[in-house]
Amino acid sequence: QVQLVESGGGLVQAGGSLRLSCAASGRTFSSYHMGWFRQAPGKEREFVAGINWSGGRSYYADSVKGRFTISRDNTRNTVYLQMNSLSPEDTAVYYCAASQAYTFVPYNPHDYDYWGHGTQVTVSS
Repeated sequence: QVQLVESGGGLVQAGGSLRLSCAASGRTFSSYHMGWFRQAPGKEREFVAGINWSGGRSYYADSVKGRFTISRDNTRNTVYLQMNSLSPEDTAVYYCAASQAYTFVPYNPHDYDYWGHGTQVTVSS
């Protein structure tokens, strides 16, 4: 069982930056692949970024590539999402998720076993 708690959301102006954190409970964090998803009002949840268990491979949605960076610190049981050059289109609730899949398919929300409750990111124009 893994519990995930996101933090770092807030209100920021367009062009600004935020860093989201997701702290995981349990001693097996390093065995999980991790992902960030987001959901805007009236829209479906969408993949943002993913990282494999070791941090050696990362994946990004085209909409955030070059602006967002996912990273993890297995000694702190934490995964991060650094978000730069934010735009109003990035406004959403951001969720982190953990996957035990043998073959990690980061884009697929059904590949994840545990989810956090989300943190709100609002970007003003």
